[in-house]
Amino acid sequence: MASEVLVIIGMGGMGQAVLRRSGSGRKVLLADFNESLLEASAATALGEGFDVVSQVVDVSSRDSVAALAAAAAELGSVTQVVHTAGLSPVQAPVEAIWKVDLIGVALVLEEFEKVIAPGGAGVVISSMSAYMAGGSIPADVLASLATVPVDDLHLIPFIGGIENPGHAYSIAKRANQVRVQTASLRWGARGARVNSISPGVISTPMGQQELAGESGAQMRAMIEGSGTGRVGTPGDIANAVAFLLGHDASFITGMDLLVDGGAVAAVDTGQRSRVAG
Repeated sequence: MASEVLVIIGMGGMGQAVLRRSGSGRKVLLADFNESLLEASAATALGEGFDVVSQVVDVSSRDSVAALAAAAAELGSVTQVVHTAGLSPVQAPVEAIWKVDLIGVALVLEEFEKVIAPGGAGVVISSMSAYMAGGSIPADVLASLATVPVDDLHLIPFIGGIENPGHAYSIAKRANQVRVQTASLRWGARGARVNSISPGVISTPMGQQELAGESGAQMRAMIEGSGTGRVGTPGDIANAVAFLLGHDASFITGMDLLVDGGAVAAVDTGQRSRVAG
């Protein structure tokens, strides 16, 4: 019987949590741009009894993503794809954020659409910052972000006018959500589903960098004002991923699941209270 293949792109804290939550009993293809991180993650996973192989990938390159999808298909039936790779505003300039967080996600959706098995499912990691982008993205730009060919995304004039990495990140993550909506129809034609998850502040190396950066005070205030009052864990995201990949979510596709401990709800409530007052 052909192996069921789980592909995890990005071996940061979330990717490793997804491996431990959903990797048992499957052939797992691990992928990352950082070769040393990838090798260490694969070695640890093998030592823990997971059946893993690894492949370096540059998500901003169509050829690299296509090669990863082809490698996954050679391993067996590609039933689960989880894309966690991304760059935060403290890690990269605007151009790199467009390449990885915007174009990279679009390429993964497109190339893995070609190999996802009937009954399969994909999850893309977006961000709660997508909800903060709100009305800053005109409707016609959002439509373009959702539908234009991947190779033309960088030609959208609105994109070229963004100079702040934080703003670029929020726009890219909102684009992830609408690209997933559009892709869900094509994936559905193959009998598969695809959704996105928007994490809040998660205690990963990336999350800790953000908390230590310029926006750290604002992020801590959001956490303190949220319904849970805590930072999220990689396991919180892995649990949400497992749900969306599983049979219990068989009627869910093209949607975004906000897993932020109630931070966005608190911000929205505060804004509405000020308006009402």
